[in-house]
Amino acid sequence: MSGSEPGAGPRHVPVLPAEVVDALAVAPGQVVVDATVGGGSHARLLAERIGASGRLVGLDQDAAMLDLARPRVEGFPVTLVQANFDRLRDVLNELGIEKVDAVLADLGVCSDQLDDPERGLSFSHPGPLDMRLDPMQGEPASALLKRLNERDLADLIFQYGEERFSRRIARKIVEVRKRSPLQTTEELADLVRSCVRRPKGQRHPLDPATRTFQALRIAVNDELGALDRLLAALPGCVKPGGRAAIISFHSLEDRRVKQAFRERSIWEALTRKPIQAGEDEVRNNPRARSAKLRAAVRKEME
Repeated sequence: MSGSEPGAGPRHVPVLPAEVVDALAVAPGQVVVDATVGGGSHARLLAERIGASGRLVGLDQDAAMLDLARPRVEGFPVTLVQANFDRLRDVLNELGIEKVDAVLADLGVCSDQLDDPERGLSFSHPGPLDMRLDPMQGEPASALLKRLNERDLADLIFQYGEERFSRRIARKIVEVRKRSPLQTTEELADLVRSCVRRPKGQRHPLDPATRTFQALRIAVNDELGALDRLLAALPGCVKPGGRAAIISFHSLEDRRVKQAFRERSIWEALTRKPIQAGEDEVRNNPRARSAKLRAAVRKEME
C-alpha cells in the first residue's frame, strides 16, 4: 500500500538536490543511473539535465515507489526497473548497457514508505511489524523478533542500531514474547522506551525507539550487505571519468562509502568530508539533518 492518498503525488522531498546535481555534473546525452529512485525527485532533476538524447535508468526494489515515480519522469528518456541496487550490474547487462556516466544512490528510506503505517517502518504510526522495503521478499520484523535468541537479538540491535541498551531490550523482547509475540510497531516502541531510561530533565532529539527500529530495518532488508555489493560493483559500472554519488544517513553506511571511495587506484574522491544539508534545507525538510553526501570520479584504467 502506498504512503500517498489515491491520485496524490509522492510526499518525499529529495535531500541535497543542488549538491547532487553539482556532484554528478551530468550533461546532455549521458547515461545515468538513479539506483534508489523512490518518488522520482532526484531522477527528475537528473533527467532534465541529460535531455532527450540521454538515458536514465531508475532502480527501486519497491514496486509502489516506481508507480509513484512514473508520472514524475513521464516524457523523459527514463527506464524504470524493479530491482535492489545491489543488482546494478545485472540490470545494466539486461538493458545492453556496458558502463554509465554517473550513478546516484540515496540510502534513505522514502518518506512515502516511512509514512505508510502498513509498512511498519516508523513508530510514529501504529502498524504491523513488517519493515520490508519489498513487501514480497524476505521475512517481516515480527518473524525476526520471534526467531532470534536473546544473544543474537542483542548483538543485532547493538551492531546495526549502535544502541547501548541492546541487552536490556533483547531480554525484555524474549520475556514479552513468551506471553505473546510482538506484532505491532506500537508494542515494540513502548517496550523499547521502557528499557531506555534517561536522567530526568535530560532532553534528547531521538525517540528511545529510534535505534532499535533502525537496527531491525537494516537486518530485515540486508541493507549493509546490499550496500557492500553495490560498492563492489560500481567500479565495473561507471566509465572512466564518470562519477558516483552516495547519500548515507547513519555512520554504518557512511563508513563503508568513505572506505570505498578511498581506493585511490579506482576513485578520486570529490568530497574529503561529506556534504551535509544547510540550515534552510533542514528547517524545510528535517529528515535531511542526518544526510551525508560523498562523491568520487572513476579514474582512468591503467
